Amino acid sequence: MPEPIIFAIPKGRILDEALPLLARVGIEPAADFFDPKSRALVFATNQPHISLIRVRAFDVATFVAHGAAQLGIVGSDVIDEFDYSELYAPVDLGVGHCRLSLAGPADSAPPGATGFGGASHIRVATKYPATTRRWFEGQGIQAECIKLNGAMEIAPKLGLASHIVDLVSTGRTLVENALAEQTVISEVSARLIVNRAAFKLRSAEVPALVERFRQAVGDAAA
Repeated sequence: MPEPIIFAIPKGRILDEALPLLARVGIEPAADFFDPKSRALVFATNQPHISLIRVRAFDVATFVAHGAAQLGIVGSDVIDEFDYSELYAPVDLGVGHCRLSLAGPADSAPPGATGFGGASHIRVATKYPATTRRWFEGQGIQAECIKLNGAMEIAPKLGLASHIVDLVSTGRTLVENALAEQTVISEVSARLIVNRAAFKLRSAEVPALVERFRQAVGDAAA
């Protein structure tokens, strides 16, 4: 028997939208996947040769890039942040829509010709330091990135950073913390990602799965 295909899916915001998509391609998790008391991280599916792992979104990219999983679902924000050369992202799944944005106090200046009072340096709190630095470099501004994994919105209030870069959906959390969305850095959606080596070495299985996802997305959009 060949080794099972390991499919990494994220905890959190994308999971609820990813499950119907998996069902459309014929992959259904075993019952214990839905047990809130379960501490398991690896789950069987109705496909004997496919197992699921459920991990944090940032870890999905790492598992797939290093070959511990052959496929995964993750937001384009994570793909851009890590920029792993081993990842192939062949299908935009059309779910998990949001945006990665720069936000700051409602009365602060957005970036631009006179943004930040002409300052050439800014301190930003973010979970996306690589993406943030690249974006600010394009604006001719040096960004000092303070890495946070949550509670981003309180960083300006406590003086940790003047601005934040974070995912935004409705913007309600920003408003409740006296922040304003100033610039959209990128539009985000969930992507199917594949380990490049697995795509070649398991050519009888992995490319066929990719096509099933592509077809499922096309059918949903029709």
